[in-house]
Amino acid sequence: MTGTGIGAPVRRKEDQRFITGAGRYTDDLSRPGQAHAYFLRSPHAHAKILSIDTAAARAMPGVVAILTGDDLAADKIGGLICGWMIHSKDGSPMKAGPHPALAQGKVRYVGDHVAVVIADTYAQARDAAEAIEVAYEVLPAVVDARAAQKAGAPQVHDVADDNTVFRWHLGDKASTDAAFARAAHVTKIDLVNNRLVPNPMEPRAAVGEYDPGNESYTLFTTSQNPHVARLVLSAFIGVAPEHKLRVIAPDVGGGFGSKIFIYAEETVCVWAARKVGRPVRWTSDRTEAFLSDAHGRDHATHAELAMDENGKIIGLRAQTIANLGAYLSTFSSSVPTYLYAPLLSGSYDIPAIYAEVDGVYTNTAPVDAYRGAGRPEATFVVERLVEVAARELGMDPAKFRKRNYVKRFPHQTPVIMTYDAGDYGASMDKALELADYKGFSRRKRESARRGKLRGIGFSSYIEACGIAPSQAVGSLGAGVGLWESAEVRVNPTGSIEVLTGSHSHGQGHETTFAQLVCDRLGVPIENVIIVHGDTDKVQFGMGTYGSRSGAVGMSAIAKAIDKVIVKGKKVAAHVLEAAEADIEFKDGKFTVAGTDRGVGFADVALQAYIAHKFSGQDLEPGLKEGAFYDPTNFTFPAGVHICELEIDPDTGVTTIERWTAVDDFGVIINPMIVEGQVHGGIAQGVGQALHEGAIYDESGQLVTASFMDYRMPRAADLPSFQVGMTVTPCPSNPLGIKGCGEAGAIAAPAAVMNAITDALGHEDIAMPATPQAVWRAAQKNAAMRVAAE
Repeated sequence: MTGTGIGAPVRRKEDQRFITGAGRYTDDLSRPGQAHAYFLRSPHAHAKILSIDTAAARAMPGVVAILTGDDLAADKIGGLICGWMIHSKDGSPMKAGPHPALAQGKVRYVGDHVAVVIADTYAQARDAAEAIEVAYEVLPAVVDARAAQKAGAPQVHDVADDNTVFRWHLGDKASTDAAFARAAHVTKIDLVNNRLVPNPMEPRAAVGEYDPGNESYTLFTTSQNPHVARLVLSAFIGVAPEHKLRVIAPDVGGGFGSKIFIYAEETVCVWAARKVGRPVRWTSDRTEAFLSDAHGRDHATHAELAMDENGKIIGLRAQTIANLGAYLSTFSSSVPTYLYAPLLSGSYDIPAIYAEVDGVYTNTAPVDAYRGAGRPEATFVVERLVEVAARELGMDPAKFRKRNYVKRFPHQTPVIMTYDAGDYGASMDKALELADYKGFSRRKRESARRGKLRGIGFSSYIEACGIAPSQAVGSLGAGVGLWESAEVRVNPTGSIEVLTGSHSHGQGHETTFAQLVCDRLGVPIENVIIVHGDTDKVQFGMGTYGSRSGAVGMSAIAKAIDKVIVKGKKVAAHVLEAAEADIEFKDGKFTVAGTDRGVGFADVALQAYIAHKFSGQDLEPGLKEGAFYDPTNFTFPAGVHICELEIDPDTGVTTIERWTAVDDFGVIINPMIVEGQVHGGIAQGVGQALHEGAIYDESGQLVTASFMDYRMPRAADLPSFQVGMTVTPCPSNPLGIKGCGEAGAIAAPAAVMNAITDALGHEDIAMPATPQAVWRAAQKNAAMRVAAE
């Protein structure tokens, strides 16, 4: 099936229902007798709850129930958990404060859940919530992580005296200090990786349902990993026994990490459904999403790079303070630690690295994984350092990078990772050619004649995807394994159902997964259906995040297909009355080696179920196989992005004129889908660099709580992208896939900021580089020129 198999730009099968409005999302569901939930949220960033008076609200029309943290406690419903244990430098475990789904005694950020009103309609629930009287004792708040660690700062959780969750480190401090001691040049930089709000197109939603007949629960939810949601809700929060809880994630309209986590709202909806005897549904509005969806990034870092007299990097050290918000979200502790510091070697052969990371509580929304999760933060540190170092040394930034690239594989970094395959120089060479780097000076002069500032910026990124193997992540504190499961069911007619533990929320799995099946089994793509997102249909799976769907999820499918082929050969041997060892399979047909005798895949499937030809009990009827796949290593996509932009110094408006992306994603299943993923990731990265930033005022109020104040990237902000690929197959999975979904978001911020600072001629600007910020920086640039003259 060369036209639809691996490498073919097949149009996405799922798009027909999406673009015609036939998708089925959680908010589209309507359950018989359903009630609606509205969450009363704290208007204060930090306060004690003295009392909650619900009498007037309970008497309002349509109100079914009003539930608070006391009701959760009475039912012995546990708090939300963080599933990754981090230990501090001294060996002590991280300081995890309680995280009840409804506040108990205290609220810790604006938007914290105080109570839930359940009523016949959403409007009735909202009106009743406004009638609830909550007496608060308002406490001082702290929103900046650096300030939160200072003596006398408001204490967010009693378990953390200085608001510090952990003081973690990675690398060899002594060898790194020694490298700096002998360095010929040291570059130092202070960076802020700005806080972001994920804002997927579909807001979060949940519908909880209880069946008293068999005492079972069903939760429909916007989740990237429904099986993990079921596990946490049952085993750790205690909502229901695991075998009595079904979690269904139907069509999901984007996630970007924000739908990995187990939130208060879905917990409350499934718990409350039993208490009120009716299905309970909730859908977030956009303001709620700004306030209570897990945010991303929010790092403050001081970093240093040491070079010898030949411009060779010999050491890197970084000190990062990571704002984790008011509570530890599901995977929040892993993001600024094991998903960040092990990537501080970047694409470079750096012999000594030492990183220190403090995770800190503040009175802000919880912070967790957001597209890239730790790797964009690491890339921003490394690529800004490398760019500034090249400038200070008077070297071309491309040549400086190439001088320091890792050139031999496998390569063991000093911070855990073993890079298995790559060719970073090839990506740089191709990117320079596509970007017409040689012509940049001419274009810069042309811009200057028009009174504009033109700059070019590089980002030579690497990321770690397909987080695995389970043994490795377990040793680092992960509370779950990170394998994936698959089951391939061949029906008697030869059509195929693939049940996968991966979950699609925009990645195109229904197409790419089917392409793998077509390629391996030689069946038409229309005869393949992909089933996911339902814990009652699919055996336990780990979901989708960290660009793991191809490398891990598809590898599990490939293993199951291998088993189908093995059994198919057994069936074909019986049908063809030949020895099993003589049966070959190619292009959808089983044949006897050296002859023209054969039987098609669909015919073998039918014979497997008829089973007339089987002798004795040596072969079971049917053709269905399952597999679990646990990789031997992370995968390491890498590449070079080049941003060329122009600044109007009179207005501060930045216009991206050219964007070149050359990525190495290993084996490509569907180049059209891969290119789309790259485009989307770049857009998000540009959004962070130029527009987006969540800002809290000193009292803890989110002042960017709507699209009026939080600027998202638009099509007009972006040029046409020049996208190229290099390919070094990944040796740690059977398909050679590396992953592509996060690359653009990882590479883009550094490329943009390196281009802006190149245009300005100084480094004094931070993300987001809004027109106002750029205008101020341009005035400084003009002042510097005047002073020099």
